[in-house]
Amino acid sequence: MPVRRLLYLALVLACCALPLALLWRALGAGGWTVAEALIWLLAAAVSPWLATLGASAMVGFAVLMAGRDPLHVVWPEARLDERAPFALRTAILVCIRNEDTAAVLARIRPLLAALEARGLGEHFALFVLSDTQDEAAAAEEIRAVTAFRATLAHPERLSYRRRDTNEGFKAGNVMEFVRNRSAGFEAMITLDADSVMTAECMLRLARLMAQNPRAALVQTLIVARPTAAPFPRLFQFGMRHGMRCYAAGIAWWQGPDGPYWGHNAILRIAPFRDHAELPTLPDGARILSHDQVEATLLRGAGWEVRLDPLEQGSYEANPPSLLEFMRRDVRWMAGNLQYLALLRMPLLSWMGRIQLMLAILLFLLSPVLVAITLASLVNALDPDPRAAVASGPGVAATLLFVGLYCAPKLLGALEVTLKRAARPRWGGGARLAAGVAVEFVFYLLLFPISALNQTVEMAAMALGRRVGWAPQAREDRRVRVADAARALWWHTLAGAGLLAGFAAASGAALLWALPLLAGAVLAVPFCVVTADPAVGRRLVRSGLAAIPEERDPHSPFPPLLSPQARAA
Repeated sequence: MPVRRLLYLALVLACCALPLALLWRALGAGGWTVAEALIWLLAAAVSPWLATLGASAMVGFAVLMAGRDPLHVVWPEARLDERAPFALRTAILVCIRNEDTAAVLARIRPLLAALEARGLGEHFALFVLSDTQDEAAAAEEIRAVTAFRATLAHPERLSYRRRDTNEGFKAGNVMEFVRNRSAGFEAMITLDADSVMTAECMLRLARLMAQNPRAALVQTLIVARPTAAPFPRLFQFGMRHGMRCYAAGIAWWQGPDGPYWGHNAILRIAPFRDHAELPTLPDGARILSHDQVEATLLRGAGWEVRLDPLEQGSYEANPPSLLEFMRRDVRWMAGNLQYLALLRMPLLSWMGRIQLMLAILLFLLSPVLVAITLASLVNALDPDPRAAVASGPGVAATLLFVGLYCAPKLLGALEVTLKRAARPRWGGGARLAAGVAVEFVFYLLLFPISALNQTVEMAAMALGRRVGWAPQAREDRRVRVADAARALWWHTLAGAGLLAGFAAASGAALLWALPLLAGAVLAVPFCVVTADPAVGRRLVRSGLAAIPEERDPHSPFPPLLSPQARAA
């Protein structure tokens, strides 16, 4: 691992140095102003994080193009013998809170049936862990679980428990299971309420855990389920390409210090019980984003945390609209920013601290970019000759920074394009290229809305606002113009005001700012259109932004549209 990490560090430094050097030339062309110095310092502060994105994507692209099994490239010591006798007793944990429990269990049914069909059902048991506080919702949960249990050939393999309080949130519920109800099980596979996992994927995870005794956690690559809703459909199309390259890259250089994304992973119960209990924060608050902290605690105790970077039947759902996406974003941000209080924990390895810092920087990027935009506006309006910016190096630096940020998606799409056998799964080269182009515009419009929202919410948290663990809305629904305007009016005003300022400065400044701010100005129509079911149906019928499962006759998912709707 030391050689891999040194090579990776060299690549990260190169990815930092080039755009920063170009930015230095651009800003210093006529001398330096205070605003220009601030722009460069802020860019230097976030460029290491952008460079890790780009460098990880480049490494992952090389891993995926190498023509070998990616698992054994990133984890050479891994043992995986699918012919070996299966004996690992594994608990399947499904965590719910105010969910449609019948729908959750319906997604689990094919998995249980497939395990039984392979004669391996006796090695698994399902535990539904509820944190629902509403009594009416809890009564419906019990009815759904009772009805589901009655259909099982072995009803004793299903357990349901609802806590009276949700202390510690989801992580607290899981730890309560580990401490009090895990006797007889060696491992547990954690699923979220929206998770889908195939039997093949689950058995692969269990075999990896059984045959690699130093591993305490193996995380699968999670991809999104097929959907006709425009917002998650476009969002997940880009993430599908990006995560494939990014996951292979980080698995290569992080090795035994890998990530945990909180679900669709297998954990060894004994070390998790002994080492992964979450600390209370100095202010007495509970940790919201538990996953990466648990992974770093396991690694700090000497256990391995590994990432299997293959797409292999591990799925989740994305928020159905922009408004739900922003709500989830704020909760994730609140949890990740809590990591600042944990960086000095004595049991963390240095790689564990890096993992936590990367999680923090994921959200600190937004206020830094907002600050760079404001400083750029001040500089553009400054009549001082020193405020002049060389356009050539400036545009080149901007494109390089954007390229680093988008490298996972772009290289993931390139990987499919270069593999002749893979292209038909994505509808062919032309349809793949069209999907990439549409998703790029979609994300270009989404990014400024998200960055502004994160910045303001972060400021509110700094002033004392507390964010809790709220239930998620998962069902597709239309967003009314009034609802979008109520939530996004200030994003629109902020974007319009900034663009007006750049237009007042010069035409060149406006052209630089327009692609970066147009999404904020269009926030309300963007929100409404990307939640419109009619738009989704047109995307499905055209095959645009379709993932391979939509074309796979053996997909674990039903068709998105009926034959009549598809022909309409």
